[in-house]
Amino acid sequence: MTTSSPSSDSPQDAPSGNMLLWILLALAIGFAAWQPRSPQATMALVDWQTIGALAGLLAITQAVERSGMLQATAQRLLTRVSTLRGLALLLTATAALLSALVTNDVSLFLLVPLTAVLAAQAHLPLARLVVLQALAVNAGSALTPIGNPQNLYLWHRSGESFLGFMAMMGPTVAIMLAWVFVAVWWLVPRTAITLKPAAAPTAVQPRLLTMAVLLFVAFVIALERHWTLTGLGLVFGVFALAAPRVLRGVDWALLATIALMFVVLRQVAELPAMQTLLLQWPIAEGWRAYLAAIVASQVISNVPATILLDGTVRDLPALAAGVSVGGFGCVLGSLANLIALRLARLPNCMWEFHCISIPFLLVCAASAALLRLG
Repeated sequence: MTTSSPSSDSPQDAPSGNMLLWILLALAIGFAAWQPRSPQATMALVDWQTIGALAGLLAITQAVERSGMLQATAQRLLTRVSTLRGLALLLTATAALLSALVTNDVSLFLLVPLTAVLAAQAHLPLARLVVLQALAVNAGSALTPIGNPQNLYLWHRSGESFLGFMAMMGPTVAIMLAWVFVAVWWLVPRTAITLKPAAAPTAVQPRLLTMAVLLFVAFVIALERHWTLTGLGLVFGVFALAAPRVLRGVDWALLATIALMFVVLRQVAELPAMQTLLLQWPIAEGWRAYLAAIVASQVISNVPATILLDGTVRDLPALAAGVSVGGFGCVLGSLANLIALRLARLPNCMWEFHCISIPFLLVCAASAALLRLG
């Protein structure tokens, strides 16, 4: 029987509105007029390593989508999972696990397109499933030093071993993941999945899929060795020669949005008022450090917040917990949030995200604070 709540969504061929892109562009223009910089100085604000990594992953994801493998995988999955809640739990758990192993953005590039294909074949609440996956990768990636950029930075600063860092983050991550699964249980009903009328089966293109897999492995190796430009040249060069349609499907607006986020948010972090607040507020340790990390993440995202607060906050476990929890709430809290929503390509996904993520932040922040105080 068809589910009545939450309402079913289906993927759109065109990306959803670019309102955030235009807002960031307007803010960047405002900063340029207020505090002029040379073009070189402005470009230096952008983390081009991150932009290059995302560009390569977007291209590879497009190739996997066009290969037909996601459609075939979705068909098999729908024959084995019978309820919405079961499917949501499976996707959410997979997102959390993958994010701890292969970073939060890579796990989203793998799972959100699959979820969109599932929604094309069955009546599923796509926006809700994507939001839950965004919550899951923010929580799961906080466990390991390699799960997200802020953890990698703090791990090197802490001097902890790999397992020692995991032990430090374990209690906070356990609370976050517990609330993620509570959210899945609460927000996704245990009703039968209703399939949509069968469309013509999509033929799998093994050559394109093999190309994407090989390029993914090579690109990840290049990123680990800090050969981003070489890896990006390889990915784009191969697709330009062998499958140019893949490059036409890349979400260039997402890359522009993220580049502008770096330009705007780093200038916000440099504001004298922001620096004065850091010097005046007693946020060096304890719950104040934890709360400052959460609030800063909502304003300038958790990776810049980590770097900004590192010189002021001496309580590294509090800082690590705060920026991890701070990935929830506002869409700017974590880059993973923006990636998930853009990959979903749904017009109302931003509204759905904040309706779930802001209450989730409040509950999760309070729970983790009680753990620290205890």
